Amino acid sequence: MDAGMSAPITDDDLDDLERDFVSRLRGRVLEIGAGSGENFGALHPEVAWTGLEPDTARRAELATRAREWGHAAQPLDARCEAIPLPDGSLDAVFGSYVLCSVDDPAAALAEVQRVLAPGGRVVFIDHVAAPPGTLKRAVQRIATPISARFCHGCHWDRDTAQLLAAAGFVADDSRRVRVRSAPFGPVPVVLFDGHAPLGPPESAAPTAEPLP
Repeated sequence: MDAGMSAPITDDDLDDLERDFVSRLRGRVLEIGAGSGENFGALHPEVAWTGLEPDTARRAELATRAREWGHAAQPLDARCEAIPLPDGSLDAVFGSYVLCSVDDPAAALAEVQRVLAPGGRVVFIDHVAAPPGTLKRAVQRIATPISARFCHGCHWDRDTAQLLAAAGFVADDSRRVRVRSAPFGPVPVVLFDGHAPLGPPESAAPTAEPLP
């Protein structure tokens, strides 16, 4: 389902939604761009967690917090575009505010599909491009070259929902919300809970169409 656009929500409301989506994961789970471990509190106790984080400082903190939360797996030093795990080895992959910053989102999502078991689950949460013609979209386009350079590669004008659909992921629960922000108005965020295709992944990563 797609809840569509709605009235702006607060940061606390968004936190509750994020925890709900992450808590649905089960089994062998990979968190891509795991940062310093902000999502541990939302994970179900039955999850066998592995994290992927290319930033050295963040990965060191992530390893410490993972042990504190009882996760034995050592975080992986890798990027989403080259996940060092076998084909079909995971039940789920998730990431929060990470697809906005990868160098090649199509290649990253092809890798996610490769390491998932057929029909495996994906949960992604990300800020996304505002509708064309809006002030927010104009601000995002102006800000993106700066944010991409100085904010860990973050692209404010990237549309995660479009990228997920292009990669073949099927939405079971997709919600686009607007989060209160100033001075340029609410920030659009997508929360995506879906699954990989039941068949084998394509041999080559699809090329994402450029945003209009």
